[in-house]
Amino acid sequence: MTAVPLGPPAVPETAVRKGPAPDEAVTTDTSAEISTDAATVISTVVTTEAGTDAVTITVTAAVAADTAMDTAMGTAMGTATDAVAAAERAVRLSGSDPGRARALARAVLDAGAREEAAAVAHRALALAARELGDLHLAEEHLRRAERIALSAGLPHRAAQARLSLVHVRTELGHPAEALTIAAAAEPYLTPVEAGRLGVNRASALVRLGRYDEAVRHCDRAEGVLGEDPAFLAGATLNRGLARVYLGEFAAAEADLTRSAGLAGAAGLDHVLALAEGNLPFLAARRGDLPAAFTAYRRAERILSDYPERLATVRCDLAEALVSAQLPGEARVLLDQAVPELEAAGAETALAEARLMLARVELATGDPRRALRSAEAARAGLIRQERALLVPLTTEIALRARLELGEAADPVAGDRLVAEMLACAAGLDGAGHPSAPLRLATAELALRLGDERTAEGLLGLLASSGRGPVAHHATALRRAAAGDRRGALAAARAGLAAAGADAVRSRDPLERVRAARRGEPLAALGLALALRTGRARTVLAWAERWRAATGGAVGLEGFAGTAGSSEGRGPVRTGIAGCGDPAGAESAEYGDPVGARSVQYGDQSPAGATRGVRRAAETGHGAVPGPEELRAALGEAALVEFVRHGDELAVVAVTPDRVLLHRLGSLAAAAEATVRLRYGLRRRHLLDGDAPGLTAEAAAVERLLLGPLLPRLGDRPLVIVPAGPLHTLPWPVLPSNADRPVTVAPSASAWLAAWRAVPPGGGTGGGTAAVAGPGLRCAEAEVRMVAARRPGTELVPAARHTVLAALERAGVAHLAAHGTFSARSPLLSGIDLDDGRLMAYDLLRIRTPPELVVLSACDAGMAHAPADGTPLGLAGAFLSSGTRCVVAGLVPVRDDETLALMTVFHGLLAAGRPPAAALAAAAGRTGTAGFACFGYGDQPVATGREGSATQLDQDPT
Repeated sequence: MTAVPLGPPAVPETAVRKGPAPDEAVTTDTSAEISTDAATVISTVVTTEAGTDAVTITVTAAVAADTAMDTAMGTAMGTATDAVAAAERAVRLSGSDPGRARALARAVLDAGAREEAAAVAHRALALAARELGDLHLAEEHLRRAERIALSAGLPHRAAQARLSLVHVRTELGHPAEALTIAAAAEPYLTPVEAGRLGVNRASALVRLGRYDEAVRHCDRAEGVLGEDPAFLAGATLNRGLARVYLGEFAAAEADLTRSAGLAGAAGLDHVLALAEGNLPFLAARRGDLPAAFTAYRRAERILSDYPERLATVRCDLAEALVSAQLPGEARVLLDQAVPELEAAGAETALAEARLMLARVELATGDPRRALRSAEAARAGLIRQERALLVPLTTEIALRARLELGEAADPVAGDRLVAEMLACAAGLDGAGHPSAPLRLATAELALRLGDERTAEGLLGLLASSGRGPVAHHATALRRAAAGDRRGALAAARAGLAAAGADAVRSRDPLERVRAARRGEPLAALGLALALRTGRARTVLAWAERWRAATGGAVGLEGFAGTAGSSEGRGPVRTGIAGCGDPAGAESAEYGDPVGARSVQYGDQSPAGATRGVRRAAETGHGAVPGPEELRAALGEAALVEFVRHGDELAVVAVTPDRVLLHRLGSLAAAAEATVRLRYGLRRRHLLDGDAPGLTAEAAAVERLLLGPLLPRLGDRPLVIVPAGPLHTLPWPVLPSNADRPVTVAPSASAWLAAWRAVPPGGGTGGGTAAVAGPGLRCAEAEVRMVAARRPGTELVPAARHTVLAALERAGVAHLAAHGTFSARSPLLSGIDLDDGRLMAYDLLRIRTPPELVVLSACDAGMAHAPADGTPLGLAGAFLSSGTRCVVAGLVPVRDDETLALMTVFHGLLAAGRPPAAALAAAAGRTGTAGFACFGYGDQPVATGREGSATQLDQDPT
């Protein structure tokens, strides 16, 4: 497996965030104004001239009829001086009321205005067009304004047109040319106008990755703009954006906050919208994805009337999501942004958005679309003469062609090798990393039997340093030479290097990228482990693979990490110390490399959660061995599924054996899962008898568990799925009837949760129950929970209220509709009275409940493109630190859900652990479709004063 690099280019030429370009103040050479009476008829105007264009605060007069407007304009344009004043008023109106500005400017031109008034009127039309999203029309009017002013010997008016043109040409994809235009304009501008020009220059400089220069221009502009709040709002906004790119997050936040404050105080709503619209970008770059999504949701409302700017905000958040290894969520945003940018003619941002879209399409398994997007991005970048980014589009196109099977033909494969080598040289020339592509080229050459090319590339990469790519090249060389033990040792060393890089970085997104650089190595190690046929070796590398692919920002807890608890030993997790405890792998395949373990002193549940996140962020830890797992499992068994390409295998750890079986095709297992889910949906929705459902469940069981059944017996199971198996309702398989089953993201995650159980067990906090809208039995369900758990808080179904209740509850029961988004799992949600509680909202919970029951359809669905971090509603709770989640995987009728939950909560109150209670409840009611996720073997407190957490009898 070869990972596709998703990070931003090493030499950034990325889109500047859409900030204001405060260039539109007009200084006039005359003192004439529209008459007081006429101005009153139109409106009372206080000029503040800020934002992307001149902005006005308008207090509408009592009378504003169209006839009065016409009279006022006619009066205003009685002389040449009045015509200039009217045109300047149109400039000022362009930001707050572009339609009205356009009408006034056209009236000036229709009245036969002379050169100066015509030049200003065309500039007003340009600024209105830009506000309305037509950049090409804006450029056309600015070019006409420039020509008219120059032919009339009015250099100051020409310079004003150029001041505006700097921003437009930047947005159209020509930032370098924009700087040339700025240099030509500056000598003819007043000092204040030169300050405004500096803010526009900053936009172009950010496009070119020259962030320090952008900050300096904004600093100088701030010094000459005086106390004008509007222009200061623009300067601080653009400076804040540059500082975000520089990683100066506190200073950036201060600038953006100040910009919003200045704009709000001055009544500049659209500047305020721009400042707030950039907060998702700041939050995402900081690594705070929940805050980024929340800010984006607010910006989406604020910028609904500005589609081009909203598109840029979408691209901002998508860029951070790509860095956080959440390509599905990024793709949803980019699929909206690209057509919006295309309609606006924003060529610069469009080319960059298409480049990013090509990356995420490739990462989400859509190489055909990725190829088309990469080719479109390449064409746009070439037109814009942005040569530094072109090799990145070429690399994506080559990787897409490789995934589409072009190399299956030896001649085409050789041609592809040559093109990949040429692209690597182009990446070097543009300052981008080329080693990952060279590594992919070497792997392709090995497949094609071109040992000379492969050895040359691998030798070069292996000698290039001690990073993950060098270790990967060493592992490939050793594997090619038949030294499997040496290859696995090199892969472990590379994972340690990737973890060390993550530890050193202060940037949260860079920590994720650094950790994920170990993903190709983990995939290689897993492939080599499968070739050994040794169960222990495969288990160890399967856990490394899950750890290496589970580092999305904000999701660290679900990657398989936790704190420790008294009496249960240290927690081991992550990828940096990639060695194994004794017995995890046979010594035949190399000694442990750099093994580490981490133990945290805080033994509270909140401390364990913090331990989860610290361990994942630093990457410290090691994979668990079978002996450790057996000690925690007791009489239960662990069943972990492993995939490599289309190959599916399973490793089982029982009290006396570690078993490995090859199961065949992953695609066949996925198809069988889909058929079973379809049958369950039909049965629960009463859409048919689904006569083949029992046979489908038996077929899935034979395919996935058949070889293990004699060894598993009736033991409780901990199941670690792979890929599409995350959507399988495991309890419906015939042998799992009445068997406690827990579904975990990894063996490490389950073991860490076992260690985090406090001495004495039980849960802290009370119980919270929520009844969502649209469910016939929801109110009855929460009343039932309250009857079985004294002191239960009945929480109104409002987002903020529910989130607050989740912070203080030990047990939470949510009876509400759930929606699963397969392409973007963090956009899954739970329907409440005031809207949808999103999966990303749950990541903000600092002290989550230890048990969460999601009595909602599809609430347990998950998507795990790389297995390490299954994403969805249940996954979001587990990521926040919840120990166990009970959730539905298929639609279940309201009355059946109520019956199931009544028995389930009765058994919980009697002391049954969640997994056992769910199995027994499903057996008694005949209602399948729910599963237990995380760690389901810990009983919960009943809520009754003095009650035990484990009783010996069932409820009566």
